[in-house]
Amino acid sequence: MMQLTIITPDQKVFEGEVSEATFPGASGSFQVLKNHAAIVSALAKGNVSYTTKEGKQSHVIEGGVVEVNDNKIVLLAEKVIG
Repeated sequence: MMQLTIITPDQKVFEGEVSEATFPGASGSFQVLKNHAAIVSALAKGNVSYTTKEGKQSHVIEGGVVEVNDNKIVLLAEKVIG
């Protein structure tokens, strides 16, 4: 499992363990699985989805930046709209 944190300038949207996460990259959607290489990527407006023990969850973001390092994912979203 990986630790995912989704935050905006004014709130923490989600924090918990996920088995996978998919992000709307600036040049196309991409998925992060356990032991993914370290990356920092700009995000476009679109759907962020992830799978927890409870099942699949998703949010629509206005854009932002995601950092993946050592099975920790931090998504800094400009705004979550859904």
